[in-house]
Amino acid sequence: MLDFLVGFFGSYGYAAVFACLVLCGLGVPVPEDITLVSGGVISGLDLANPHIMFVVGLIGVLFGDSTMFLAGRIFGYRIQKIKTFRKIVTPQRFSQIQRKFKQYGLGLLFVARFLPGLRSPIYLVAGMSHRISYITFIIMDGLAALISVPVWIYLGYFFADNLDILMTYVHDVQKAIYLVLGLLVIVVVFVILKKKLHSKINQVASDTDDNNKI
Repeated sequence: MLDFLVGFFGSYGYAAVFACLVLCGLGVPVPEDITLVSGGVISGLDLANPHIMFVVGLIGVLFGDSTMFLAGRIFGYRIQKIKTFRKIVTPQRFSQIQRKFKQYGLGLLFVARFLPGLRSPIYLVAGMSHRISYITFIIMDGLAALISVPVWIYLGYFFADNLDILMTYVHDVQKAIYLVLGLLVIVVVFVILKKKLHSKINQVASDTDDNNKI
């Protein structure tokens, strides 16, 4: 995949990178991270400017993500009648994502950028829910993209001369991202459980005081 994208982007430049990233945002099974890395590689081969590639990459991912969010916002639940979108968000997945939104709130939007395969369904459901404004969505998505996009672009740029070493680093970074996300989930779950425990303790204490007064 990397070799193909590097060759393709090398021939068609920024427009090809942008188009591919938009397709990634629409749920097409092309890895976004490899797409960005490939854009970085052609920059490292002096076929593009890495800083311009960063801007193109950032706009591309935000445009693709926004398309999914706005499609959900505009069409709502009717979008599930469209075969393509029904494959992306099955009724079961829709229910699961709705529960996650209630549990984790806006944090889920931020984390979604680092979850290939779940990113598009989460953004689509976020739009369908009408609970999140577009401004809020683009801020959360943009903050996450400001982390992911430069990491992949400049990784490809600095290791463009050795694709084997580059792919090793790509896998290492992917593992590090999943590790950090895993730790983040553990912390969030701990905080939620702690709040629930304190709430129950306070409720028990309140009930005890009421009984004593009686």
